[in-house]
This record gives sequence, C-alpha cells and structure tokens, in this order.
Amino acid sequence: MRITALLENETEREDMLTEHGLSLYIETENHKILFDMGQSCLFAENAAALGIDLSTVDMAVLSHGHYDHGGGLKTFLGINRKAPIYLNCHAFEPHYHGTEKYIGLDTALADNERLIFTDDTTVLAQGLTLYACAKKEPAKQQHNPESSGLNVLENGKFLPEDFRHEQYLLVEEQGKKVLFSGCSHKGILGIADRFRPDVLIGGFHFSKLPLDDTLKSFAEYLGTFHTEYYTCHCTGKEQFKFMKHHMPYLHYLSCGQSIELFG
Repeated sequence: MRITALLENETEREDMLTEHGLSLYIETENHKILFDMGQSCLFAENAAALGIDLSTVDMAVLSHGHYDHGGGLKTFLGINRKAPIYLNCHAFEPHYHGTEKYIGLDTALADNERLIFTDDTTVLAQGLTLYACAKKEPAKQQHNPESSGLNVLENGKFLPEDFRHEQYLLVEEQGKKVLFSGCSHKGILGIADRFRPDVLIGGFHFSKLPLDDTLKSFAEYLGTFHTEYYTCHCTGKEQFKFMKHHMPYLHYLSCGQSIELFG
C-alpha cells in the first residue's frame, strides 16, 4: 500500500503548493482512492507535478463536510469522469465556525449523480469500509477539545456540532488494518481505541492545544496501542514535535511525501 499526501498544510518540497487542507492518494492492491480534496484545486496541481493521474482514480471519499477537505470536489468531478464519491448523508448540512463563517461544502454540487451518501457503516469493496461511528459510540469517545465553536445551522438555529458527518476509512490488506481520519473531530483517543488499527493516518485536531501535561497524557494514551501513526494537517507541527517525545511511533506526513506500508 502506498499513500501520497497531495495536499497538506506544510511541505519540504519546493515544487509543492500548500494550503490549510488535506488530500491523500491511496494505492491499495486493487484500488486507487482519493481521500479528501483540500479547499481548492491545489491538490490536483500537486498531483500533476507528482505524475499522478487523478482521472484513473476509481473511488473517492470525503471524510467530512468542511471546506478544507471538500472544497476541491468540483475540480475532481471535472478531472475524473467515472469515480463515485462517498460522503456522509449529513455532509451538506450548513456547517459554521461560530455563526458568521460558513465552513461547509458547495451546496450547488449536492445533486451530482456521482455522489453516494453513506450512513453509519458502508462497505465499498472487499477490505474497504467506511464508518461514521454514529450509532455505536467508540469507547472513551469524546469530542475533540479543540472543536468547540464549530456549529451546524438546524431549523434556523445554530447548534454545537456533533460531527455526525464525519467518517473514517478502514483499509484491510495483507492481514493489516489501516485507518484514515480527516480531522478526528469526534476525538482521536476514542477513534484509536475503537479501531485499534496497525496504522492510523490523519489529523488529530490538536493545533491550538497548549504543550502541557494534558497533551502529554493524550500522547501517552495513544502510545499504549500497537499502532503506528502518520499525522498531518490539523494536528499542528509544534504539537507533533511535543507528542513525538512521548510517542515513538508518531510520524509527520507532509505535502508531496509518500509512504509505503507492508511492501
């Protein structure tokens, strides 16, 4: 399995373009998968620079309905004419930061025939499953402490997000489990405990948390699982460096970087 970060907040390469967002290109034994699409067309420009042909992707997944993960949806629909795009049935609900800043998806795309709306558990193919963890909360599940202030507009009222639109992709290959999480809004501690994968790839949503004993306890808890972590995007680079001291199997996945698993 090979994973390439097409879009992430940071890069060590001069030929890569960055923005606050995430897009991963996943090559399994049988599939080419696009996981998230950043907030603009930059993920596609980076893919072209890396020699990755997005028109050959056979399925795409949106981890949740925020602009920095699904803003490139229109771009992908124009490049790729065949791949279904799987997103949660709540993804197009109006999501806000506070009450003024809209951070949701482009609702003009909601009726596109290639969008497939998922619920709690959706099997995409053998070894590929999406989980929303809505009907059965993960053990120790708590909303991420940094996710306060994020709201959904429902019946004319702003309500605190419950992140029912967030889903996680589990890839099972060669007897191993790899979990992809866009932002882990529901709480990375509960997500890691619920799935206990061999590898977990994605954002932890810790970028505004202080470098203190609480963050240390989060790192130590995650380190109790037999899991290798590749984090990025909303984790925060300083938070990553701090946690790395307490999590020997924690790595950073930056824009343009590729990793090989189980090869």
